Amino acid sequence: MIMESPRMTWCPPFWTPPISTASRYGSHGAFYRYKNSMGKSLPLFYIYDSYLTSPEAWAHLLTPNGPHSIRNTPYDGVFIALLVEEGHTHDILAAGFDGMYTYFASNGFSFGSSHQNWKAVKNFCDANNLMFIPSVGPGYIDTSIRPWNNHNTRNRVNGKYYETALQAALTVRPEIVSITSFNEWHEGTQIEKAIPKKTPTRLYLDYLPHQPSLYLELTRRWAEHFIKEKEQWLM
Repeated sequence: MIMESPRMTWCPPFWTPPISTASRYGSHGAFYRYKNSMGKSLPLFYIYDSYLTSPEAWAHLLTPNGPHSIRNTPYDGVFIALLVEEGHTHDILAAGFDGMYTYFASNGFSFGSSHQNWKAVKNFCDANNLMFIPSVGPGYIDTSIRPWNNHNTRNRVNGKYYETALQAALTVRPEIVSITSFNEWHEGTQIEKAIPKKTPTRLYLDYLPHQPSLYLELTRRWAEHFIKEKEQWLM
């Protein structure tokens, strides 16, 4: 889901190869395209774990003079890399990406997901003509699948954690804010409607004493606030 002008996007955890995606779905009206700084309307791709491939290898594809460049071809797009460590900023630039996103919903889990670092990252991106897309989430708890990871749990605090993250994102004036996530229940980052539910193996978190739609309502409110803020930035 994407809310326009400016944009909040659901942040996908994994990615489909851009070439096959563009070939299969590129002509569909629902296929999301982003207008880049050159005025071209191109597909936007989030590349999860992009750092596992070397900047040199990415540069073959993503720089205009790379030996296998897809720039200015039917498979061109806006390619957003995952920022985890501070050093990744320079790697992402050298690789030819168009920007970076932070993905993880746990504030402090990584350099990229730490709200306190977003201003410096945005400044780096602005200086190098890159997009910075901070990722926000309503909380985080993945101990049902990673029992050892309790130290990265972040309590929702009845919506306050989400709103704090959204405020931190808007403070750096991004073009897009991504949301982690819509329905990743196993990591406790879902914002879709939720009611109390318990199975023999799992207790699902709900939003009581609030309504099941709490986080969708908060998202709408902050999206509207984002639009108004963006209008002020452009004045």
